[in-house]
Amino acid sequence: MQEFDVAEQGKGANVEQQAFARATEEASAQLDLVKAQLTDPAKQAILSMHQELLQDPDLLAQTYAGLAEGKSAAWSWRAAFSAYSARLEAQDNPLLRERANDIRDVGRRVLALLAGVKQAALELPDGSILIAEDLAPSDTASLDPAKVRGFCTRTGGATSHVAILARSLGIPAICGISQSALKLPEGLQVILNGNEGTLAIAPTPADLAAAEQDIARLAERRAAEAKSSMLPAQTSDGSRIDVVANIRNAADAREAVAKGAEGVGLLRSEFLFDNRDTAPTEEEQAAEYCAVADALGKDRPLVVRTLDVGGDKPLSYLPLPKEDNPFLGLRGIRVSLDRPDLLRTQLRAILQAAPLTQLHIMFPMVASLEELRAAKAVLAQEQAALGVSGVKVGIMIEVPSAAVLAARFAPEVDFFSIGTNDLTQYVLAMDRGHPQLAKQADALHPGVLAMIALTCEGARAHGKWVGVCGGLASDERAAPLLVGMGVTELSVSTPAVASVKATLARWSLADCQQLAKDVLALSTVTDVRHHLNQHAR
Repeated sequence: MQEFDVAEQGKGANVEQQAFARATEEASAQLDLVKAQLTDPAKQAILSMHQELLQDPDLLAQTYAGLAEGKSAAWSWRAAFSAYSARLEAQDNPLLRERANDIRDVGRRVLALLAGVKQAALELPDGSILIAEDLAPSDTASLDPAKVRGFCTRTGGATSHVAILARSLGIPAICGISQSALKLPEGLQVILNGNEGTLAIAPTPADLAAAEQDIARLAERRAAEAKSSMLPAQTSDGSRIDVVANIRNAADAREAVAKGAEGVGLLRSEFLFDNRDTAPTEEEQAAEYCAVADALGKDRPLVVRTLDVGGDKPLSYLPLPKEDNPFLGLRGIRVSLDRPDLLRTQLRAILQAAPLTQLHIMFPMVASLEELRAAKAVLAQEQAALGVSGVKVGIMIEVPSAAVLAARFAPEVDFFSIGTNDLTQYVLAMDRGHPQLAKQADALHPGVLAMIALTCEGARAHGKWVGVCGGLASDERAAPLLVGMGVTELSVSTPAVASVKATLARWSLADCQQLAKDVLALSTVTDVRHHLNQHAR
């Protein structure tokens, strides 16, 4: 990581302010150039967020305070972004720690311009596996998949921006590798297995040959899966399973449909609310929801999750009390019910998409029937006011109480969607971003699987369908297991659509059900993973 020598004293407030303004403008222009070379909306969105950080009011206020004291622009900016990122890094919250990495990335870009230093580009030979303390998101976005076969970072986790970018680039990655990996000499041969999260050091010729064969087989399989990705998703004996996509915007929706997704199982509406100084208006929201609906058309389902923010995902214009444990505080539907004005505005905007698609609305983090009924009452009022009918209503199953009481919730909803990421951390009492515990927070834990089975059982008793929109849905090894438990919709990341569809086509429903019966009798994650690997098709 580059270090910059900068003068502490400035050349006058006006001179330094002008230098700072030029540097931020040039930094934004640099990011525009990087975005122009990218085709993936997910990568572009992360870099757009970096551009928005250049206008962050807290960062600018701290910088201008330094300029007012006679400090140089470079000194003031470095002090501002270093202090800001350090505060976020010290938080228990993994999302805030991730934001700290973004701030450092943007900060170094501007600082290099102020210091007149050309940032060193990552020049890597063909066939490289990169091992680093961390990677800036902008560096990751610029990696050439034709040269970089994989990378490992000591920091970060499965939900970090770096990991998201790696998946979108199709580059195997391990985030959170051992410190000892940083000491490996340059040029050493290694084998990185992104699926298993392992790095084999100094492999034998036989190990290398076996790895090359595995890579070739996987490439051949993925090519065959892509060719059949537009076929309807079903088991080998014709049982239909909806394979849909998790998205954030209309561009994501168009890409998902082009890759074979049969609709949208999760539109994360909070992306409309983030990185702003004020809440989006009803008109702004409606335009986004209708754009997604247009991209899907009338024959595909659109499931919109209402605002899912709170203590762990703060919004600058939505002040919430500081919480010792934000994961157990004001989150999801609790925030919406606490701020019914925001909820009503959002629901009115979502309902404008009803004529354009098969609209579903679901509420996040519901823990009690009282919460569900209160949210449904607000929705019913807005539907009546707009004269909109035929909208399906569901809830996210993320809280153990909702899974345990699924049979009580089922009569009052049209569907359930299981968020396996949050359900896992609540069932296991493990923060999925915790540096030591993250790897143990496994959605294939028998306790989590038992909650999924309970949810399916409760829904089945009342004729309601169950989807899974968490990370487990995108795991092709887990797809037959989920279907065997009674899940009939899998909402996956767009790159996983083809492989999940192809996997289901290799299983009959009866075989899926037998797999579920066998797995639900197991007692450890190790046993579950071993069984799934043994029976993979």
